[in-house]
Amino acid sequence: MTSSNKTKIFIDGQHGTTGLQILDRLKDRPDIELLELPMADRKDLGKRAEIAKSADIAVLCLPDAAAKELVAALGNADTVVIDASTAHRVADGWTYGFPELAKDHRQKLLASNRISNPGCYPTGAIAILRPLVDAGIVRADSAPAVFGVSGYTGGGKELIAVHEQPGVEPFGLYGMELAHKHVPEIMSRSGLSRRPVFTPNVARFRQGMLVNIPFHLDQLDGVQSMADIHAALAGHYSQQEFVSVVPLEESAKLARIEAEELAGKDTMKLYVLGTEGAGMVNLVASLDNLGKGASGAAVQNLNIMLGR
Repeated sequence: MTSSNKTKIFIDGQHGTTGLQILDRLKDRPDIELLELPMADRKDLGKRAEIAKSADIAVLCLPDAAAKELVAALGNADTVVIDASTAHRVADGWTYGFPELAKDHRQKLLASNRISNPGCYPTGAIAILRPLVDAGIVRADSAPAVFGVSGYTGGGKELIAVHEQPGVEPFGLYGMELAHKHVPEIMSRSGLSRRPVFTPNVARFRQGMLVNIPFHLDQLDGVQSMADIHAALAGHYSQQEFVSVVPLEESAKLARIEAEELAGKDTMKLYVLGTEGAGMVNLVASLDNLGKGASGAAVQNLNIMLGR
């Protein structure tokens, strides 16, 4: 990406929750030179755009409005932009940063210089739904119910401050209006033509996430068993490093799945759960909302751009 030995990386918003975790993953790498602005210049658009243009890759860990502002200031600059906000996840001209989306998707990322990093809940939902939509198992015009629970770090500094004080509820449902900002992303990147019903929850643990999507088998096409669904998912992810499908035999022995099981990791597990022959299945994605659901995914996309 660069004629020098080190790739120049600028993290705009490196002091936020996602930015700090990306910085932690990159700070000791000998192949990377991290570019930084003085604290006093953090809100100066001109200086932010100038340093971003001098970088090989700019990672945006910003509110949507600030991300759009910087992207506009960059114009047609050759800098590769990885945007961790929600601003460009369904925007034209941007490549969705979920490398496992399809067999040719890694090549699409390599050919792009504008990459939208996935959201945490959508990462789990799309990981389950997209292979099944592509296989014709889940109809595009179906409206699956997507449930999720996240660690409170998914809400950024404000929610972290709320939960790290006494007297906070251990579990809470939100997004009751069924118009959460992740819905268009889940719909678009899963290949659905109808809006899914998405209900998010937050619990009093820092990092971790479970996303589950239940089905009656008679809602699905071309499958007779849980094993058929497992085979479709396992086939899709068979060559993937960061996404694995747990064997049915192993899943059947589980009494529970801990939401924090992958905290601190950049991988994701998919489970196919239920009782074979009962006509129902529960599909579950387990991930760290700040790992594969945010910072880990950004670094995965960055590494792809570096040929790693």
